[in-house]
Amino acid sequence: METLEFIIYPDGRVKEMVTGVVGRSCEEVTRKIEAQLGNVVSRESTSEYYAQSVQQTASAETQNQVSHSDWG
Repeated sequence: METLEFIIYPDGRVKEMVTGVVGRSCEEVTRKIEAQLGNVVSRESTSEYYAQSVQQTASAETQNQVSHSDWG
């Protein structure tokens, strides 16, 4: 689940936290919001930023496997 959380401090600073978004796509998610908020003073990347999305694909050989046993 993708989550954006904002903490607005009394002095006007805004802390933005993104969770559930893997890789650099979090920058795409927040780009327009950050443009409206103002200058980004600092950025701290989480482990999700450095993670790579995993896509599972099944080959035709795997899909055609028989799921019964020849044991009689």
